[in-house]
Amino acid sequence: MRLVIVGGGISGLSLAYALLENKDTALDVTVFEAEERAGGKIYTDKTEGFLCETGVNGFLDNKPKTLELIAKLSLSPLRSNDSARKRFIYSDKRLNLLPESPPAFFRSGLMSFAGKLRITLEPFIPKGTKHDESLADFARRRLGKEAYEKLIDPMASGIYAGDPETLSLKSCFPRIYELEQTYGSLIRAMFKLKKKTGKATAGPGGTLTSFLDGMQTLTNALKTFLRDALKVKSKAVSLEKTGKGYIIHLADGSKVEADVVVIAVPAYQAAVILRDFDKTLSQAISEIPYPPVAVVCTGYKRQKVQASLDGFGFLVPNREGRKILGTLFDSSIFPNRAPEDYVLLRTMVGGARAFSVANEEDNKLIDTVLSEISDIIGIKAEPEFIRIYRHERAIPQYTIGHQDRLEKIDEIVARHKGLYITGNAYRGIGVNDCIDNSYKLAERIFEEVI
Repeated sequence: MRLVIVGGGISGLSLAYALLENKDTALDVTVFEAEERAGGKIYTDKTEGFLCETGVNGFLDNKPKTLELIAKLSLSPLRSNDSARKRFIYSDKRLNLLPESPPAFFRSGLMSFAGKLRITLEPFIPKGTKHDESLADFARRRLGKEAYEKLIDPMASGIYAGDPETLSLKSCFPRIYELEQTYGSLIRAMFKLKKKTGKATAGPGGTLTSFLDGMQTLTNALKTFLRDALKVKSKAVSLEKTGKGYIIHLADGSKVEADVVVIAVPAYQAAVILRDFDKTLSQAISEIPYPPVAVVCTGYKRQKVQASLDGFGFLVPNREGRKILGTLFDSSIFPNRAPEDYVLLRTMVGGARAFSVANEEDNKLIDTVLSEISDIIGIKAEPEFIRIYRHERAIPQYTIGHQDRLEKIDEIVARHKGLYITGNAYRGIGVNDCIDNSYKLAERIFEEVI
């Protein structure tokens, strides 16, 4: 039986591995990737002694499937430095350390006394009743306006580069949604979880993890495993049903027959491939938006940087009116990110609320980033190293109605036996989500069609 995976990002690569790791499988698996390299948004650029993550910079070590896959590939994960636990929010024109505990929170100057007091009222707020509530509405309702603006807003921009006014709570942060629905209060939930499990957190937990030579270590290992089963520079342009199988049409005019097809490309590409195959399905998938994001890496001689870079980095709430989403202190998070006596920063620009800034021409974008870094953390020196990485369509946005959209997509796909759709546009944007979903999908494929 021939199975074709269209898309060689982490979803397509890890799915192929999950299908082929059992040497006894009768499956003939091929992965078609449109670009010259596989890996999607995982790409590590090593240049002039610096190691720049152009997209994904790591994963949390709290999901067993990712760790199992890494072990099977004989890779050595690298946990972030202890200093990475220090995270900052730029608020009221200064960097504020994000508190790691309730006592630290109440001692912190991040929020006003009134804002802190409002959070203590959270257990008395009725749980939500909306079918699908925006992250902004949820945060203001449960925690108050100030907590939303200073805590939740920058979190949303840091993870999704998104607009909390349009992001769906239960799609973006299902764990938080479930805790409110189950316990009626996040604070009450944390107390009960602490009593039950000894751990009390509404967040994902875990430690940021990568590899000494960057995240591309993972995709390189998957490519090595797949060998000739991975075909790069092979762009699928359309799909056709024929008899009991499918025909994939490639950009070079060739055709590939398959019994099973998995579409594992970004939603906007999937919509194009499926446009003539099933217009309703294509339309539903095309409704998932992707804003532009620019990643700007800057390297400095350490002796010229007077500011402390002891930490993970900082995020900027929208209320501050700045032109960047935040900056990570990459050389403080992991070793081997900058030459000796240098530091490396990585600044994110753009997102759902700042399309125009992400699309600025190079010189203007660099000036914007350097000006912001100067104002926020006081680095006045000119960088010795600059690289810009642009993503015209960066991170899929799980906007209000996302769950309904997924149900519609699932319903339509179910009518086409042997067709599957996966990727970070649907049920989790992170590396852990993609790998976990790949293993679940592999199980489904074995059960349903093999």
